[in-house]
Amino acid sequence: MKALTVIPLQAGTAELSDVAEPPESDGPILVETLAVGICGTDIEILSGEYGWAAPGKERLVLGHESLGRVLEAPAGGPFSAGDLVVGIVRRPDPVPCANCAVLEWDFCRNGQYTERGIKEHDGYLSERYRITPDFLVKVDPTLGILGVLLEPTSVVAKAWEEVERVGSRAHWAPETVLITGAGPIGLLAALLGVQRGLDVHVLDQMDTGVKPDLVRDLGATYHTGTVADACPKPDVVIECTGVPTLVFDSMTHIGPGGVVCLTGVSSGGHTINVDEGALNRSMVLENVAVVGSVNANRRHYEAAADALGKADRDWLARLVNRKVHIDNWHDALTRQPDDVKVIIQLTSK
Repeated sequence: MKALTVIPLQAGTAELSDVAEPPESDGPILVETLAVGICGTDIEILSGEYGWAAPGKERLVLGHESLGRVLEAPAGGPFSAGDLVVGIVRRPDPVPCANCAVLEWDFCRNGQYTERGIKEHDGYLSERYRITPDFLVKVDPTLGILGVLLEPTSVVAKAWEEVERVGSRAHWAPETVLITGAGPIGLLAALLGVQRGLDVHVLDQMDTGVKPDLVRDLGATYHTGTVADACPKPDVVIECTGVPTLVFDSMTHIGPGGVVCLTGVSSGGHTINVDEGALNRSMVLENVAVVGSVNANRRHYEAAADALGKADRDWLARLVNRKVHIDNWHDALTRQPDDVKVIIQLTSK
């Protein structure tokens, strides 16, 4: 069967490979892959900057944002042939650590977890895969191909859970949220904010185009410029860019008792001038909290499935703005001006 593979940490090694059918030892459920989303992590792996092959293997099958259809499943189980499904990315470490032992593998403490399509576990960008039911989540069948958004939505579902948990340390009645970045993660974070009934503001660089329109059609407010000008003293900031200046501006301009959730990963080598004393003073005196959030566990996938099930299908369809067949996978990596979420399709059905 066909799969998109790469030799991790070696740029220019991606290829459409012939690989063996998934072994039954991978799980009793056989899934046909319909589509896989492409994100920044995939680009880093393809560029040779990131990724680990499974032990004993040279190549890694890519793909962690998946959508598939069940082909075979044990009778009487939670899944049946024809179900639309998404595979969970992370697997608990084999020790396991205290968090992995209670299925909170997104908080793995020893770093020995694996991740499909990223770290020591082949991904979903193959024609078929096998899996166990505990790492599979059903998708509302009315979503169709839009179910491919479930994995990135799980990331922001976790971020919102973190915000709400931290905020509830005291009386918590947030009204305004600022999302920095109008990429897929930022737009989905805004969607979940609107679903919570909040006054949502999104900050990005584009003056025109699909992203400002998507924000406004969601019922949120779109901004360019600075954090301070976009939404003075919001109750919540969800930072989705990893741009160092936006990270520190978010921490500086959050409202009293507010929560800043960092979901973007910054690259190294950037130096900025920060008044550390003033930042510390404002955070302490105003009870500001900053929390980092990455990955997701099953609970967050289920929350994401619920959020997408409630979302407007036409709006979601505009996020998945470009579909590329696996035979033309190179085209998915060439960014176009209005790209939001690009997906690779493995079937035309």
